[in-house]
Amino acid sequence: MADFHNRSELEARLTSLPHLVRLVLFTQTFGCDTCLSARQVVAQIAGLSEQVTVDEYNLLLDKETVAEYDVDHTPAIAVVGETDLGIRYYGVPSGYEVASLVDAVLLVGERKLGLSEKSLVAAAALDRPLDIKVFVTPT
Repeated sequence: MADFHNRSELEARLTSLPHLVRLVLFTQTFGCDTCLSARQVVAQIAGLSEQVTVDEYNLLLDKETVAEYDVDHTPAIAVVGETDLGIRYYGVPSGYEVASLVDAVLLVGERKLGLSEKSLVAAAALDRPLDIKVFVTPT
């Protein structure tokens, strides 16, 4: 998990990303009390680097894009590079949970999966899609 001691360290790491990262944010106007907070966090992260951009869509109105990203509730953030690896963050990344979103941005922007050779071989042998969910909760 990302461990940054100050904003300038985080900014330096995000600015030096070799590849662009899009944060595709899904919100809705009504029935989402946390969408504004999610929008603010995503904007703050993108504001630290020209390598990170934000596209925002409405879950109820932008049905084609919602289907493309396979999102089913808000707030949701798809972390997308040159290709979409399927990384989704549901909920508001706040407090310590921001590190999880930053980790995803760094992973996509640096194109480093952080997997061992053994894990890469095992993943290559999969013959069907695999859905992995990681849950992050406040400490």
